[in-house]
Amino acid sequence: MVLGARSYEVHIGQDLFAQCLAGFDFSGGIALITDTNVAKQDWFVPFKSRLEQLSSKVVCYEVEAGEKAKALPVFTDLCSRLAQDRFPRSATVVAVGGGVVGDLAGYVAASYLRGVAFIQVPTTLLAAVDSSVGGKTGVNLPEGKNLVGAFYQPQKVLIDPSFLKTLPERELAAGMAEVIKYGLIRDAAFFQQMAQGRPKDLAPVIKRCVEIKAQVVAGDEREESGLRAILNFGHTLGHAIEQSVGYGELLHGEAIAIGMVAATLLSEECCGLKEGAVKQVRAAFAANGLPVGFAGLSYEKLEPALLRDKKVSAAGLQWVLLSELGRTELRRDVTEAQVRRALAACTL
Repeated sequence: MVLGARSYEVHIGQDLFAQCLAGFDFSGGIALITDTNVAKQDWFVPFKSRLEQLSSKVVCYEVEAGEKAKALPVFTDLCSRLAQDRFPRSATVVAVGGGVVGDLAGYVAASYLRGVAFIQVPTTLLAAVDSSVGGKTGVNLPEGKNLVGAFYQPQKVLIDPSFLKTLPERELAAGMAEVIKYGLIRDAAFFQQMAQGRPKDLAPVIKRCVEIKAQVVAGDEREESGLRAILNFGHTLGHAIEQSVGYGELLHGEAIAIGMVAATLLSEECCGLKEGAVKQVRAAFAANGLPVGFAGLSYEKLEPALLRDKKVSAAGLQWVLLSELGRTELRRDVTEAQVRRALAACTL
């Protein structure tokens, strides 16, 4: 990831920790943040032992698995525990887990003592291809998703695809939603490949997604020019669906898949996306075990979350839509009636 003084390396491969972390300064100790599911995996204890060989002080903090951990009380508790354990400014936070752990631990690293070193070790496909790269950290509020946080880049991202072998099928499928997103917004040929179903070898898939995200983030790290906004394709409605349905009822990737179907429908109506694209997108998600709709969706249920979306400005809500597969447009002229029609087409 090329970001001037904040540049860092993303390593993808197996058994890369000793090589990639050799020479890293862990003299201030390691605050290892993970969740209760990851801590049960057979590989976790050996991984922790490797960290203990690199630093004389390694303290492991476990949070409950799931979206509920991505909350201010959990964030506050973790900061307090680091202070109680007397971690200095030279400490390193190592996040080992999915997107929830990475976002939460990253916000802790950004905030504790006004910033300590941070390493991402994603253990889900969704985190590997998306949330572990790019520097967005934060937590949810009852009013909406990711409303509190900071841009804070890690020092390294270490992605071991072998960790994904322990994931349930549903989690792997949820990760493919973000994979498909990268094809839809930036690489139509990649989308067509992923539309056939999840490949057995995920390392090249992860590499391509990271390449696309790195290019976008390098051009607009803090969402100031509008380029980085394209990464939010499907997320405006997806986040609102996830919140209104209830965190856990739909996984993040599942809600985003439905949001992308709705965004493709809006693209057809607002941007002239050619006929047949919606059918292709729906078929791609179905081939990857992802939902294309959900029961009981309505504009009334989603409206409160939509109005609190991070992308709302005085000019209205910004939508990321497709002019064609692999190419995006940013629009603020989408009407409520159009959104209602798109949601109706995604309601089972």
